[in-house]
Order: sequence, then structure tokens, then C-alpha cells
Amino acid sequence: MTAKIIVALGLIVTSLTSTAQTFTNTGGPIPDDGSWYEFEINVNALPNSIDTVNFGLEQVCITVEHSWIADLDITIVAPDGTAALLVGGNGGDQDFYTNTCFRADATNLIVNGAQPYTGDWRPMQQMGVVNNGQDPNGIWKLRILDTYPFADAGSLLDWSISFGNDPATYFSVQSSNLPIVVINTESAIPNEPKVPATMGIINNAPGVRNDITDPFTDYNGRIGIELRGNSSLMFPKKSYGLELWDANDNDTSVALLGMPTESDWILSANYSDKSLLNNAITYHLGRSMGHWAPRTQHVELVLDGQYLGTYVFTEKIKRDNDRVDIAKLDPDDLAGDSVTGGYIVKIDWAQGNNSVAWNSQYPPPNAPGNEVIEFIYDYPDDPAQQQRNYIEAYIDSFETTLIGPQFTDPVLGYAQYIDQRSFIDFLIVNEMGRNVDGYRLSTFLHKDKRSNGGKLTMGPLWDFDLSWHNADYCNGSAYTGWAYNLNYDCPGGKMVPFWWWRFLEDQSFTDSLRCRWDELRSGPLHTDSLLAWCDTMAVHLDESQQRNFNVWPILGTWVWPNPGPIPMDYAGEVQELKDWILLRTAWLDVNWPDNVGGCLHVGVADQQQQETGSVYPDPFTDRFTVQLPQQPDGPVRITLHDAQGRLVLDKSVSCSGGKCDVWTGATLNPGMYVLTAQDRNGALRLPVQCVH
Repeated sequence: MTAKIIVALGLIVTSLTSTAQTFTNTGGPIPDDGSWYEFEINVNALPNSIDTVNFGLEQVCITVEHSWIADLDITIVAPDGTAALLVGGNGGDQDFYTNTCFRADATNLIVNGAQPYTGDWRPMQQMGVVNNGQDPNGIWKLRILDTYPFADAGSLLDWSISFGNDPATYFSVQSSNLPIVVINTESAIPNEPKVPATMGIINNAPGVRNDITDPFTDYNGRIGIELRGNSSLMFPKKSYGLELWDANDNDTSVALLGMPTESDWILSANYSDKSLLNNAITYHLGRSMGHWAPRTQHVELVLDGQYLGTYVFTEKIKRDNDRVDIAKLDPDDLAGDSVTGGYIVKIDWAQGNNSVAWNSQYPPPNAPGNEVIEFIYDYPDDPAQQQRNYIEAYIDSFETTLIGPQFTDPVLGYAQYIDQRSFIDFLIVNEMGRNVDGYRLSTFLHKDKRSNGGKLTMGPLWDFDLSWHNADYCNGSAYTGWAYNLNYDCPGGKMVPFWWWRFLEDQSFTDSLRCRWDELRSGPLHTDSLLAWCDTMAVHLDESQQRNFNVWPILGTWVWPNPGPIPMDYAGEVQELKDWILLRTAWLDVNWPDNVGGCLHVGVADQQQQETGSVYPDPFTDRFTVQLPQQPDGPVRITLHDAQGRLVLDKSVSCSGGKCDVWTGATLNPGMYVLTAQDRNGALRLPVQCVH
């Protein structure tokens, strides 16, 4: 994202007292191309220092015409670069800010107002941070960013800034029981790419308070920083993506806040989640259920001298031994076992002409338009064509088998492709939180090499801001019903794949699901455990949440997409979360499918398919060798069935030393197949893949 500066065209200076002055200027168009624009006023003839006591900035006034003002972030920027957000993500589809004046001492917060917002309003951030002793004489800027580009346009009609002896004040964090993260940038932070900055983390020993004047402990160095999010970009409290850099601005990996070494990290704002707990509890449950999920630490953030509140410092989903522990896929891993893993893909929005995305060939249920399920590569981010061919064919074969007539068969059905336990646990967590984004957005899958197990695995869990009773649309606030039914509750837009309905038609899957739920309810999902975690975290955050909601005074105020009634304080937000957990888990206790066949299903398919032989190369083109566990008794019958269960190869071959060489001809289509090698001693079944 680039910056564009619109130079001051005119200037009016109005004397208020001997020292108080107002500077006014016209504006200009706010183009809708994703860049931030700066409108300038040249300030002069003021005292050479501004502060929060004697003389400083008092007021900023704007008049804006725009067809959707909630798209706009409007920030005041001082000559030394200190910036404060006046308003952002506010006003919905309204059209005007008319003579809207921002004052730190205003009674009403701008988010509680209504169009045309005429008069005095308290800004979203602390405007007084500019009164930091700097010389005010120079260029002041009004920076405007349209956070939803290429949709709506408008204009800044005029704006003004006033200085006087009733200056705006601000407060900052002095000490905290949480770690304090201090970031200083060299420029405005864009959506992408990352821009240079420095970061220090104050994280003293357990039980020792962290003071803003303490030395940096966990980290003190350079970083790259960018804005992060999709719909959350409209919120004034932004999330950030961080990359640790060495002195030459190359990636470097460091262990931070007790979490394992990595380069990439996330500061998650959780603006609409006023409990500050939705993502943290989700990842906590994922880990307690035996899966890797991002580790988190709540911190307090100071950005460019301005206190921005409580954030969740979070691991990014990455392939490494301490995170998504799958094989590293190198550019030259193009055949055999090496091409079979590892991969991380997600179901999400594919941005523009995304070259590393592909579509499912099966439309989602109840899709009213031309909706498709889009798969996007997360790792590797630029796969070789052979690697794309492999994973796309693997997932395509899984879907084809799942939708086919033999989908419940433990050998020929979908179980050969997936780690069933991971799909069950993913379903359980998404349904516990009734996640309106679940299954269809920010939905990750990964796959290791065949030699390491090699099945498609759901997860890691990610992005549960709009779960746990925090969505007032698509039945997201109802404690009854199923989140996977979103296609029927709320047709249109991004849809849920057909997988979950189909799984629930399989008695083996539903038996395993019920057994797993009952097992977890006596352990990490026990009501006492869930409520105790919430209470412990509420005590841990009690101090910092007070500062957070001083900076962002939204308690008791609707923020998209909060369902009503809106709790009036932080204790009410935590109680609402606990009440939801009680209602939702009680409903699930009754409504998960009944167990019919007992609790022996999870892993049965894996046992039946346990490899006692092998096939190589895999993937193959037109030839492969089957290594049998013992010398066959006579000729061996080799068959291949495609993902739809159709017989595509049936031939007898002679074997030597347990090795059977097979030539398929050039007639097989690329894709996954089930190979059966049978002699008088029995049959060996293995999944294999053909590529060309």
C-alpha cells in the first residue's frame, strides 16, 4: 500500500486568544484504491513546544462526504510523525461527517453517535499523544484510509486543527502484570507489505511486575510489521502481523514469551470480542484435546508511544517441528514418497487471480449461485507443478470417494484418505463455539508424507473471533442448532463443503463422534474445567482490561457483530461467555447422534489399512512395483479401483522374491487409486496415486 499526499491548497488562521489558533484547509477526493491519503495543513507562529498541561492541540474538525463512512480510518498525524486515530469503522453505510469535531474532553464517544455527527465527540484513540513536547510548527496531516477499496468513494470537504491552553491529555501504561510490547515504526503501517520497525518486549520473571521503564527482556530488535485481517480491518483497533528481522532485515527466529523459536508472529486485537478470550479458549481446547494449536500470551501494546490496549500475542500457523510438525517439502521433492508431504492448505477467500488456489469440483449444499469451495496453499506458498498435481488430486479423490456410493467402506471409502479423529475434534470445537466462519473460512488442513502416516488432517484451529456467542447473524448467537448447517441458515456467500453432512450419514463416524464427545466431557470439556479456565483468565486480565476499555470504551456498546443484550462491563462479558458454554454444551450433550455400534470405530479403518507391504514409486506414471510381505503362492492378481470405486485395472502378474512389477499402460487418468494385490494367502490393499 502506498501513500499519497494532497498538498494544502489554502490556509486560514483564526486568532482565538493571544495563544490559541485554528488552522483550516480544504480537502479533496478520497480515491478508493486501497492507499492511504494525506491532506496537509502548514502550521506556523505557534510556541515551539506543545504539552498536555499548558498549550497544545485541542481539537480536530472534519467534514466528509462518503457513501459508506464505516470504510474510513481517519488519523491525525503531527509533524514528528506521532499519530492518533480519530475515527474508524464507524457509522455503517451512512454518508456524512458534518462539522464533526474531536476533543479529548468531549462527553460522548464517536461510536455512540449518529450521522451527521455534528458537534464535539471523543475520538477513538488518545489525540493527546501528539502533545508530547514536540515543536508544532510544520506540516500536520489528516491521513485517510479506505479499508474496503474498490467499492465506495467520497471526499474530504474541509478540515481544521485548533491549538490552545486546554490541550488534549492522554494516559499510558506504567506497569502491568502482563508482558508489555513496545513497537516503534518508521512509517504508517500498511495492509502489505511489511514495513521496518523496532520491537522490545518487557517480560520479567513470573510474579514480577513489568514496568514500562524496565529493560527489554524477550526481544529487542528490528521487525517487519503489517496490518492483518479481512473484515477485522474495519475496526479501529487493528491486528498486526510481525516478522523478526536481524540487523540486515533478514528473517531471524527467536523464542518469545515462553513460546518456541519462530520468525512470524501475530498481535491479535480481538476488538469485537470484548471477553478478549474467544481465540485463546479455542486454541486452549485444541491443545488439551491433543492437537497442536497456536499458543498465546495476553500482552499490553504500546505502538509509537501510544497505548493501544490488551492484545493476544499468538503463534502463526507454520510448518516446523514445534508447530505443524510435518515433513519439509523442498522444491525438488517431485516424486515418490517425497512429494506426498508435507502440505498445509486452507479453505478461505482466494484473493483475485490467486495462482496458488484451486476449486473443488463439488458445489456446496444449498448453494444458490455459482459458489465454489476454494483451497489455498499456505505451505509451500509456491509449490512446484508436480506438488500441486499431487495434493490437488489427493483432495479431489477424497471428495470423490466421500460423495461416492462406497464412502462408508473402511478400505475403499473416505477413511483411507483422512485422519478421522482430527475431523471429529474439529467438528466438536466448531460446534461448541457455533462458529459462523467455521468450515468455510480460515479452515486449515495439513498432510504429512505417506511414510509418516500421510493422511489428510483437519486443523490447526484458527480465527474464532466470531464464535462463542459473538455473531448476530446466520443464527450465530443461538445456543441450539448446528454451525455446519450455515448453508441452510444463511445461503449465499462462502459456503460450507458437503463433507460434514456426508460424514454424519456414516454410522461409524457418528458412533466415534458420540464416543469422543463423551470422553472429552469427562476431561478437558468438563463443565467445571471450562468455567474454571474462564474465571482464571478473567482474574489474569482484570487489570489490563480496565486500561483496554479506557482506550476503547466500547463496553455496553454494540460493535459488529455483537448479539444482544450487550453486557455493560467486563465481568458481564465473561459471565456471558460462561453462560453460553453452559447452554451450548448442555444442548450438544442431548443432540449429538446416539451411539449405536459402540466406541471401537475411531482408528479401525487405520488398523485395517495398516501397511504390511509397499508400492514404489508412489506416485507412479505407468509402472510400479508391489513389495509383498511374503513370497506369493502362485500368480498375484493386481486390481486398481478409482476414487469412485470403479475397476480400472485387473491383471495377473508373476512375482520374484515378493516383488511384483506391474505395467498399467498409458490409459489411467491422474488421481488416487486403491490397489489390491491378492494371492491364495490373502489380499493386501494400499492407496496409490497416478500422475502424468
